[in-house]
Amino acid sequence: MHTLLDQGLSRREISRRLGLARGTVRRFAHAAAPEELVVGKWQGRTSVLDDYKPYLHQRWQEGCTTAKTLFDEIKAAGYTGGLTVLRDYLRPLRSGAQPQDRSTRPPSVRDVTTWITRHPDSLTTDETLKLKGILTRCPQLDVTADHVRTFAEMMTARTGRDQLAGWIDQVKAGGPPELVSFVNGIGSDLGAVVAGLSLPFSSGAVEGQVNRIKMLKRQMFGRAGLDLLCKRVLLAV
Repeated sequence: MHTLLDQGLSRREISRRLGLARGTVRRFAHAAAPEELVVGKWQGRTSVLDDYKPYLHQRWQEGCTTAKTLFDEIKAAGYTGGLTVLRDYLRPLRSGAQPQDRSTRPPSVRDVTTWITRHPDSLTTDETLKLKGILTRCPQLDVTADHVRTFAEMMTARTGRDQLAGWIDQVKAGGPPELVSFVNGIGSDLGAVVAGLSLPFSSGAVEGQVNRIKMLKRQMFGRAGLDLLCKRVLLAV
């Protein structure tokens, strides 16, 4: 983009040649460094300003609120970004708010589901506080988390025979549609589910043998007859 600009082409011509919107061309043209094209656009990405934010906050508290002055100061300290990035970061301060710390990635869906499904005692203090804040802001998720934890307790304590029926009724009465669908699926084979949540036996060993047989079958596919395959299944360790 900057190469074409240096050749004297107008932004309109660059937009036509590259098939880009004029707003995109304008944003690229204003960027002095590649970092400016991603800073502050998505959560979790590092900012070219990250190393200078403490200094900027200190100078702001001291009364220095001129973007150009602050830009010159951090530029002398090694800042490689542009003035526009700094102005965007300082804009919330002018309205009395604290600028969002974009260097901190918000919890992902995987993070939240992991916190909910893990035992509370295994969470760190920071994870516990973050999860508590999320559940406070989303009552529906709070209800879902309570149902999930109750089900997890039945799994670990093997109390499904006594508690599963009541848990199913609670979910159907006020659970989210996705969890109600899960409960309806349980009802199609309720006896097996109750046994799995109550008995100390596990089908893990059987599943392991089935997986081993499938692996041998795929290894021998098209290369040997049934007799050799049977011997491999019986004799393979």
